[in-house]
Amino acid sequence: MSPEIRFLTSLRLELAYFSGRAWVKGRGTGGAGVILRFERVRPRGAARFQPLESHEITPRFLDRTIRALKRWKYDIVSMDEVCRRAVTLASPRRFACLTFDGGYKDVMASAYPVLSRHGVPFTVYVPTAFPDGIGEAWWIALEQVIARESRLSLVVGRDEKHFNIGSTAEKYQLYDFLAGWMRSLAPSDLSSAIKDICTRYAVDLAALSREASLDWNDLAKLAADPLVTLGSATVNYPVLSNLKDAAALREMTMGRAVAEAAFQRDVRHFAYPFGDRASWRRKHAVMAEEAGFISAASAIPGVVEAEGRTSLHALPRIAWDGRQRSLRAMRVILSGITFPPVKPTRSRAF
Repeated sequence: MSPEIRFLTSLRLELAYFSGRAWVKGRGTGGAGVILRFERVRPRGAARFQPLESHEITPRFLDRTIRALKRWKYDIVSMDEVCRRAVTLASPRRFACLTFDGGYKDVMASAYPVLSRHGVPFTVYVPTAFPDGIGEAWWIALEQVIARESRLSLVVGRDEKHFNIGSTAEKYQLYDFLAGWMRSLAPSDLSSAIKDICTRYAVDLAALSREASLDWNDLAKLAADPLVTLGSATVNYPVLSNLKDAAALREMTMGRAVAEAAFQRDVRHFAYPFGDRASWRRKHAVMAEEAGFISAASAIPGVVEAEGRTSLHALPRIAWDGRQRSLRAMRVILSGITFPPVKPTRSRAF
């Protein structure tokens, strides 16, 4: 999203807040509640090139969000409670559920102290290759390479490509292009591509990935907290739509099995890696149910309806853009008025 579009979007949300539309229309659009999707939680960086900034919030913003949800009379609930409220009659108060994707180290270092202080439940979705130290956080490695280089050469397809990236704008443009290309690749091709780049430009992909990720000791501490739900996000965090069906199902079942063995508890909840419309298909929701999960969360925006009108294996979540820091904008989005109208059907998951 360009800065101009982002500014206009923010302006529309602010106008909606002050016009009162969120309060008038929100009564019929807000559903039973919302699931918020966060990724990294850490102090804001000062670098000019931050292509992953939209995936980050600060500990202070997390604190402000929780305080605001309490002030707005939301029930902050666990994923188990989300599933219960999604299939029963609507409660008088709407709920909010806090979820964190990616299994990042800063969830323990920066988010957990805030969440514990407020005494609220939350869910962390873990791709199990990363605490094992073998996951590849290619999106972080790609950011590091582009940030420090002024020229980049790599093989795209079968061709050697050369890019001049002296300006910040050129860096953003190349990051968007390469990230989109890498997300389209089969896992083995993606691994080869990022390893090639990291070898050329002396980035230790394995060390970088380990440094960014929760380890099993961190996860054991989280697992001991009754307010924490640990869910699965496959083993390697692949784009499921790039996999053959057997491989996709194996990622789900193995991810769950490894997590259950590590935590010594039933792992009931799942999140689709990346979670947007391009990253998974209807058949993957069926697979998630076959793998034994009672819920599967996407990153497709929307509210959760009551009385079974939202599929538990295609739960919408509001993926918060960390560049948007207005709680007024958040309140408008949580009201549901920015999402398409709900169709009067018993199943609207797809």
